Amino acid sequence: MAQPNYPDDKRLAVEKALKEFFPSRKNYPELIYKAMRHSLFSGGKRFRPVLMLTTAEVFEKKPIDVMPAACAIECVHTYSLIHDDLPAIDDDEVRRGNPTCHILFGEDMAILAGDALFSEAFYMIAKYQTSDKPKNIIRVIEELSDASGPRGMVGGQVLDILSTGKKVDLNTLTYIHSHKTGELIRASCRIGAILAGASEDELNVISNYAENLGLAFQVTDDILDVIGHVALLGKEPGGDERKDKATFPNLFGLDNSKKIAKEAIDNAKNVLDNINRDTKSLVNLADFVCERNK
Repeated sequence: MAQPNYPDDKRLAVEKALKEFFPSRKNYPELIYKAMRHSLFSGGKRFRPVLMLTTAEVFEKKPIDVMPAACAIECVHTYSLIHDDLPAIDDDEVRRGNPTCHILFGEDMAILAGDALFSEAFYMIAKYQTSDKPKNIIRVIEELSDASGPRGMVGGQVLDILSTGKKVDLNTLTYIHSHKTGELIRASCRIGAILAGASEDELNVISNYAENLGLAFQVTDDILDVIGHVALLGKEPGGDERKDKATFPNLFGLDNSKKIAKEAIDNAKNVLDNINRDTKSLVNLADFVCERNK
């Protein structure tokens, strides 16, 4: 089966905007900006900002009008990858086919580059997302900070670390996945909808869509770590098994994991029937998540 078309026009628009919003190479001290830039511009699908732009467009908001918030989401995501790669957490030396930040710049600069990107995210929102109502900006900041902190991504990462090398149950594994990965995906959809003026009922539907999408995304990541190819993944597969990570294939096996991911995608697409909007672009992204190979 051919993969669904990924909205590369939005990905390229995000790349362009990041270069416009991000500080120039001449900023002092140059080393920290170089380390930040290395990770932020190392490629990737830009899935979270693309998802945010797509959601906003469903609710009739032009992507250009919400681009600062989309770039902020990518800064948060990149900061999390830098810290995940550190020796104290996942100890990865390669990401997207390139040396990880701490390999090139040292652990100290990698930690600070991640910290700096996290704060840069909220600076981008405050400085550039200025055409929206102040209450919407406050709500966006609340959504992004909540999704990336101890109640969201960080909480999932903590439990992921504590569960490494241990037998976990479904509730624990679902918590890890829904927080470590799912919360930022959920926030991406919600922020796009909020900035586009979606109603509370529509926002609830989009949240349900995103929760299923986030679960499918991480389960698919687990699967690709087992069956993926290094040329596509940009790193050696099998890392989860080597580190004895809590994953769906480890708990349920490969075939059942594929079924779980497919069921989550079906749930995500079906819930979109509850809003009177053209949601084909969100359906396409859901299909992409389940059928991607990297």
